[in-house]
Amino acid sequence: MSDSLKDQLLGLGFKAAPKPERTERKPEPKREHRPSGGDRPRGTQPGTGKPGGGKPGAPRDGRGPRGPRPDQRGGGKPRTQEEIDLAKAYALRAETEKRERIAAEQAKQEAARVRREAKAKLDAFLVGKALNDAAAEHARHFPYGGKIKRIHVTPDQLKALNAGELGVVQSNGRYLLVTAVVLAEAKALFPDAVALEVDPNAPPGSDEYADPQYQVPDDLVW
Repeated sequence: MSDSLKDQLLGLGFKAAPKPERTERKPEPKREHRPSGGDRPRGTQPGTGKPGGGKPGAPRDGRGPRGPRPDQRGGGKPRTQEEIDLAKAYALRAETEKRERIAAEQAKQEAARVRREAKAKLDAFLVGKALNDAAAEHARHFPYGGKIKRIHVTPDQLKALNAGELGVVQSNGRYLLVTAVVLAEAKALFPDAVALEVDPNAPPGSDEYADPQYQVPDDLVW
């Protein structure tokens, strides 16, 4: 608007438009920035800014739930190579001894099985082959199993026994008088069952219990 027009308007009673007042903007208060889950520094607990330990109750000293790690000693010091090698040697030795014990036990069980089977075959083989005479009166003594045993025979059986023509086999707790042929087969099946085997070619006096002086009465307990 030109100054002349402005003056004419003012002359007619018009007032000039008031100038807008200038207001000062107050600074906004600073807002505290609280980091979110993604902005939180690593290793701090939410809302505290303090170092966190992960899960509640998790150890922070390098220890596991059951003590120090295998590569650490007391104080968190790593084990030396010598200590590691020694631990490996102990573990290897323990494993070897374990295998040896298992192998020994298996061998023992196998030997027991073989023995049972051999004894069963012998018992079946001896059925009906015993020559024991219920009326025999002579006691023939012989060593067996670390003790002195005896079997009752007739006079003829005693001579045949001392000549090696007969023999004695132990079966089911009994001592059976058998022929030399049966004795040889029994020995092949189960050698431990042979209780008395006289060698006819042995020099005289090798079997001291064959002497008649060792024949004792049946009612004498010794």
